[in-house]
Amino acid sequence: MERTTEKDSHYNNLEQMPLLQILESINREDQTVPLAVAKALPQIEALATATAAKMKEGGRLFYIGAGTSGRLGVVDASECPPTFGVPFDWVVGIIAGGDGAIRKAVEFAEDDIEQAWLDLKAFDITEKDVVVGIAASGTTPYVIGGLKAANAHNIVTG
Repeated sequence: MERTTEKDSHYNNLEQMPLLQILESINREDQTVPLAVAKALPQIEALATATAAKMKEGGRLFYIGAGTSGRLGVVDASECPPTFGVPFDWVVGIIAGGDGAIRKAVEFAEDDIEQAWLDLKAFDITEKDVVVGIAASGTTPYVIGGLKAANAHNIVTG
């Protein structure tokens, strides 16, 4: 089977590493996150500004992702109503494989390049809406396909 989302890393042999080395490696990787976010602040500002404008026009924010990335989008979307007092359908998390994939992995759902757009269409997505793809690898076909389709329909994406 061809790998589509996994990349080689410095941590391919975790089962052979001592626990402390694993913990130190996780900590070291965690420290790269704020630096990566700092570099992306202009793009994040542009997306947040566009999203706020669309939402003022009645648009919604959609997250699309697969696996853990998709689950994080669903969790974030579900926290927006109680945290920010917005309607429950204003921020929507969509995970490859459907809601059942939140608790149990749906193998190969992330490889379907057309399914995200079908999932978005089920919500009657329009040009008022915004779609944010979440993919740790940056190459997940489900996410890439959804973003390309949204762009083709003049929908703001990030």
